[in-house]
Parts: sequence; structure tokens; C-alpha cells
Amino acid sequence: MKPATYVVHQGTEPDKQTGAVILPINLSTTFERDPDGEYPRGFYYSRPDNPTRGVLERCLAELEGGQVAACFSSGSAASMAVFQSLDPGDHVIAPLEAYHGTIKLLRTIAARWGLTHTQVDTTDTSAVARAMTNRTKLIWLETPSNPRLQISDIAAIATIARGNGAGNGAGDGVGNGSHDVSLVCDNTLATPLLQSPLALGADAVMHSTTKYLSGHGDVLGGALVFADETSELAQRVRDVQAQGGAVPSPFDCWLALRGIKTLALRVRAHCDNAIRVAVFLGNHPRVEAVHYAGLPGHPGHELATCQMSGFGGLLSFEVPGGQEGAMAMIARLRLIRRATSLGGVESLIEHRASMEDQPSMTPNNLIRLSVGIEDPDDLIADLDQALG
Repeated sequence: MKPATYVVHQGTEPDKQTGAVILPINLSTTFERDPDGEYPRGFYYSRPDNPTRGVLERCLAELEGGQVAACFSSGSAASMAVFQSLDPGDHVIAPLEAYHGTIKLLRTIAARWGLTHTQVDTTDTSAVARAMTNRTKLIWLETPSNPRLQISDIAAIATIARGNGAGNGAGDGVGNGSHDVSLVCDNTLATPLLQSPLALGADAVMHSTTKYLSGHGDVLGGALVFADETSELAQRVRDVQAQGGAVPSPFDCWLALRGIKTLALRVRAHCDNAIRVAVFLGNHPRVEAVHYAGLPGHPGHELATCQMSGFGGLLSFEVPGGQEGAMAMIARLRLIRRATSLGGVESLIEHRASMEDQPSMTPNNLIRLSVGIEDPDDLIADLDQALG
């Protein structure tokens, strides 16, 4: 089935006991053993595995073209599980621009057990190669990036991770050309319908299922999908999931599955609306810059056209007057909500730098806009009156 059909029909096999077409929520935390002590139905406790979570994990693995998935209670918990799968002394390459919470995990919690990291401009593949060392075990990639929608070449960086393009080891003076490095790509902004990192050579894909996958702003969740279920990375992360216990509840999994049913329709509306809003902002005299890969003037436009089938629903733009000017513009909005998140059916806007750890690399006059599925004419009218 094509993705638009699959997302509707995943998890809809009629319940064997009742014939229910909609997936029942299995809330049980524990499952009965047979007299011989075995668990023939495959479940014994809900932390390592749950029937409802299993359906969501199989759905996400299928959508991303992977072999296995692991779901978590948030996107940050999923990211943390990857870092927890590494050993003290291991080295991570991360983007200069990425979700600030991911970088904060590396700078604080992960650093406490001796995990090191180097941030580089991942849009420059040579910079990634130069950062490789003999202790590098992971490249963390985010494309499109948050909040300026920068585009990195997944296939080229996958080649570097495989040891075929390693540089001179700027991180510690020791080059790395002899061992493979795992490549994990945060695909939250693109969704599985717009970009397939595993097909481009990534070892795993991360999603904050809170965002586009669930799509309604009513559930927290995260997930990792692995190209090879037998890989050391997949095995270690699944162990972190089972032993650490940062798993979503069955109800949260059910909500995510319900949201995924309309993913294809919503993503199409997000993309259509975002390009209209981006073009409007690009032509507005009170807008200094627009960051959206769907615009031909964006530095990553050509690459995004090659590795994505659409450009997503998130964009950012810069206005005159620094932080004061940005906050004043946001305050004048009447329809678009001032809130932190993205990927929901409603449009949300925020002054991004004030939400990030300081000092932030995000320009003080930058505004991040998650374009929803409302009528684009209404969104444009609201932005027009707020810009003045």
C-alpha cells in the first residue's frame, strides 16, 4: 500500500474477540503466565512491551521503511536513549543548529558520564568529515533544522559515517577511517511522508511523535526507527527502553495511532499552506528574511528538492527591530496562537531565541511559525495586519 492508504488502515484488523474495527486500548500492566511458566501470548509486563504500543511501533517502522521501532514517552526521551546507548569516552558529532533540548542533553546530562560532543555546521559535509575522530560513535543529524530550516545532505553524511569519507580528526588529532559510525537523523520536521533518511543511508530515525505524527497537540511521545534490528545501536536502545522505562502509556500510543490516520491529509495541507505563507512573507516590506526550503532563494532549496518530496509546515522569518520588534509583532496577532510547539492542526508562533538556552545562536529578530491547516487566506490576513 502507498503511505496515504497505509496510515488509514494500520492497526485496523478487527479485534479477534469483539470484531471491533478500531484498535482497542490494552491498559493492562501485567499478563498471565501459563502453568508451565511460559508467556505464549508474547507479553508479560507492560514496561518492556504492550500490545497497543506494539501496534504503534510496527506502524512507525513500516512508515520509515525500517525493521523495528522503539517508542518513548517524549522525543527527548527517545534522543536520550540514543545517548545512553553510548559509552563513557565516546564522541558525538551534532549540528550547530538543532532543537535546543537535544544539544542541552549532550552539554549537561550526557557529559556527566563522559560522553563528548562536537557541534559542526552539518550543511558543510567537509566539516562533518573533519570532526571525525577514532572515538566518534555517533553523528546526530537534524534536517530540516530547527528553527532556520537548514538542509543537510543525508546520503553524503551517511558515506562519511561508514568510514569512506573521514577527515583528519580535528576533535582529538586522531583520524577515523577504519570503523563505522552510527548516523541518527531527527526526521520530526519532515515526517516519514516527506523524507526517508533510512533509504538515504541513516541507521536510525528519531521522531517527536508529539508533533506531526500525532498532530493534535494532545499527546507527548517519541520514537526511534532502526534500519537493522540486529545492529548494536538498535539492541542497546531497546535495552534502554525496556530497563529505563521511559515508555508511553497505552492511551498515548492509541492517540498517536489515531493521529497518524490523517497524517497524509494534514501534511499535504501543511505544505500547501506553508509555501503560500512563505511567499507572502518573502514579498512583505516589513520582513527582512524568510527561512523555508520551499523557496528557490533558500540555500538548501536544491538539496531539499532532491531528498524530500515536500518542504513541510514549519518556517521562520526575521523582522526589523530585534527582539522588541519581533515580540511586538507577535503580540498583534489575533488568530495565530502564541505557543511553543509545532506540527498541530492549529498555527502556532513564537519568538524562538527567548525559548532557548542563552546565549542562543538564533537571531533575536527571528520568529518561528508552525503553519497549521486553517484557510491560508486567514493566516495571511492575520500576519499582514500584525506586520503593519
